[in-house]
Amino acid sequence: MSETAQKAPAPGRAGVPDANRWKALAFIALAQLMVVLDATIVNIAMPSAQQDLGISDGNRQWIVTAYALAFGGLLLFGGRIADLWGRKRAFVVGLGGFAAASALGGAAANEAMMFGARALQGAFGALLAPAALSLLAVMFTDAKERAKAFGIYGAIAGGGGAVGLILGGFLTEYLDWRWTFFVNIPFAIVAAAGAYFVIREPEGGRNRSPLDIPGVILSTLGLVALVYGFTRAESEGWSDSVTVGMFVAAAVLLAAFVIVESKVKAPLLPLRVITERNRGGVYLSLGLAIIAMFGLFLFLTYYLQIVKGFSPVKTGFAFLPMIAGMITGSTQIGTRLMTRVPPRLLMGPGFLVAALGMLLLTQLEIDTSYAAVLLPGMLLLGLGMGTAFMPAMSMATLGVEPRDAGVASAMVNTSQQVGGAIGTALLNTIAASATTSYIKDHVAGAASKPQQQLVQLEGMVHGYTSAIWFAVGILVAAAAIALTLINAGKPDMSAVASSGAEDAEDAVPVMVH
Repeated sequence: MSETAQKAPAPGRAGVPDANRWKALAFIALAQLMVVLDATIVNIAMPSAQQDLGISDGNRQWIVTAYALAFGGLLLFGGRIADLWGRKRAFVVGLGGFAAASALGGAAANEAMMFGARALQGAFGALLAPAALSLLAVMFTDAKERAKAFGIYGAIAGGGGAVGLILGGFLTEYLDWRWTFFVNIPFAIVAAAGAYFVIREPEGGRNRSPLDIPGVILSTLGLVALVYGFTRAESEGWSDSVTVGMFVAAAVLLAAFVIVESKVKAPLLPLRVITERNRGGVYLSLGLAIIAMFGLFLFLTYYLQIVKGFSPVKTGFAFLPMIAGMITGSTQIGTRLMTRVPPRLLMGPGFLVAALGMLLLTQLEIDTSYAAVLLPGMLLLGLGMGTAFMPAMSMATLGVEPRDAGVASAMVNTSQQVGGAIGTALLNTIAASATTSYIKDHVAGAASKPQQQLVQLEGMVHGYTSAIWFAVGILVAAAAIALTLINAGKPDMSAVASSGAEDAEDAVPVMVH
């Protein structure tokens, strides 16, 4: 190709930035917000939904588990479908399906309908989430613009969960739990219509290789077994025979998946996507950070509502400092520094600042002041996580071949989803056993009923702080992994690497070492 042709490629080709890319970002961000909101919004509505539909205590966890299993299990498949169909089509289909599943959940007349709707939401979410992230990866190739776009996306990915707590509180308290499902429908319609008219996907980025069916089956079953193992451990204990069986099955299935992927001609997850040390470091450190975060969300929600007696709405508002911190960390610190410093110098210190915020929260007691401990703790946690999330989201898809963008994006979501399941189960178990031993040691000295209730509350808070200490350690480990494994330098504004696609114009920015 001549030099002139390279300087002025035909409009619509992958080398030319799309004029509508910022409008497209608004619709992609809206869809991402809907998926992230859904993860927490339902938690607040759960008690009301359980009562209305007559769901037993033993079965209520399936409102969360059905979604987590479908979403976590099908993410890699969803990412590959996005690469095969085209990301725009996968994105619009995912939104339509998610809206229909939400309508079904809102109209649920019994537990079977509710669990089915949640599983469907998870399945369409698994198509939608990787398509959204990979659209950003292929549409924003300029280093500075990419930093800004991923800053906005990172803030939503991190802070959306806390927004879900506020919205869930409002809808449950003032309307009805069913609205926590119906609220997704306008989000999905606006995002799908906008995406349909605005998004122009770059050419030449599809992966038209035949689908790796053994890979799909092994990865889906392996991830489902892993997520279900952790979910079951939380309710039935780690030594339960089914829990142990699930972990063994997950290990065998995922090991078989890796072997199959190394041998087949067109793998579902090309091992080049995860063996590159920078991307591997991002998936690992991000997964660990999510383990710490998810457990904390749960503890703080219970602490504020049960120990402090906050209403659902007040609890949601109590999380605002964390959202403010995340937005600031992501859009101000991360975006401004990402083109100036290597990603590890944002991710490592970001996780350490979050660990410092978490450390403050280990001081929780029954009468802890919100302003003195909770507010600064959540602010630091949000600030650190926002700063680290932003380069992590960008690094996870940077330098990847366009035909692998969907599956690389799916790996980010998979590490988040599996991290969330592990975090909830692991930290909950630690908290529960610490609470039990505390109550056993102190209940003998409590003669009257009020004293016994006090011991119960003290035991709960002791359980939370014990688990939060573990979360601090996990965040420090995430920082260590980010600082040692991720060795890419700051983005080079002039360099572009041939992506291995048929076209030199399918190029993406590279990091300079």
